[in-house]
Amino acid sequence: MFCRIIIANFALKQKISDMDDFSVLLANRRSMRKFTEERLTDGQKKTILKAALISPTAKNNRGWEFVTVENPVILKKLSECRAMGSGFLAEAMFAVVVLGQPAVNDCWIEDCSIAAIDMQLQAEDLGLGSCWCHIRGRADADGKPAKDTIAELLGVPGQYEPLCIVGFGYKNMERKPYEDDKIEWSKVHKDRF
Repeated sequence: MFCRIIIANFALKQKISDMDDFSVLLANRRSMRKFTEERLTDGQKKTILKAALISPTAKNNRGWEFVTVENPVILKKLSECRAMGSGFLAEAMFAVVVLGQPAVNDCWIEDCSIAAIDMQLQAEDLGLGSCWCHIRGRADADGKPAKDTIAELLGVPGQYEPLCIVGFGYKNMERKPYEDDKIEWSKVHKDRF
């Protein structure tokens, strides 16, 4: 009996510790647009993708698809698919294009968003940097829809819509964790707006 109490107490302390670690992970995950030239390992890439593949979806639909990109020429072209805000993809060592099917899943945006942030949190846990590049509804400097550029570059079938591209790599700059005094508690409303 005494051993069971000790084991249960240890398990409870471990859960509390894990929750504290998760809070630190959330505070440390900051958008990283500068990467070193060090390549990610196959294990790191697989761990990041696993985070997406086990992410929750509406009705367990799992309607997303992911295209990985490591080819520097393709990454450079993807970095030009928007008029601005996508340039960091040229420096990324690894990127994942997150796609959904609007005609099949009315929650595709939500499902793809969850998968993308889960990948970003996993990358942070691995000590890697990441940044989300929004694609849906965006265009390049000439007005060509970003989704058309992506479809041409990556052979994406027409029924899929890209939500975002997440770029990954080893961090080439330091960013401070999110500070508690910058949390905007005024955005939280109780019972009524």
